[in-house]
Amino acid sequence: MKEMQAIETSQPTVAPPAVHSRQLGAQLSGSMSFSSQMSKEDEEMSRTALSAFRAKEEEIEKKKMEIRERVQAQLGRVEEETKRLALIREELEGLADPMRKEVALVRKKIDSVNKELKPLGHTVQKKEREYKEALEAFNEKNREKVQLITKLMELVGESEKVRMKKLEELSKNIDSIH
Repeated sequence: MKEMQAIETSQPTVAPPAVHSRQLGAQLSGSMSFSSQMSKEDEEMSRTALSAFRAKEEEIEKKKMEIRERVQAQLGRVEEETKRLALIREELEGLADPMRKEVALVRKKIDSVNKELKPLGHTVQKKEREYKEALEAFNEKNREKVQLITKLMELVGESEKVRMKKLEELSKNIDSIH
């Protein structure tokens, strides 16, 4: 009796349904050989357990089939949506920009102008450098000229002082002779 209860309560979790029924049948026949005098009540319990097990197996199979059908239906919808998306993608790629030719022409012109600008930019930089060098040289010469003019003014002023002094001395000498 305890063996029957153990068989009824133990449920294999990994093996597929066909394997379950074979295992249960083997366990039941094995338990029969252990107890040679099985009562009718025990046999009835084992039949009930076996039929309950088979009923569960059938229920599991039905649910499995239902799920399989639902999965197939979903796959069908997914395939339809995939086809629809592929058509939408084709239409999208097929759309041509109405201004594409004009845009391409303007882009080519921009590239051409960029090619022309590059050497002109180098020329501008070179001329700016030359201008800065020439301006620096001009300013340097101008400073030198200012310094020379200042020195000239000092020399002229000093020369005038010296000449005035000499003239005054000469004038005194003439006055002293008289």
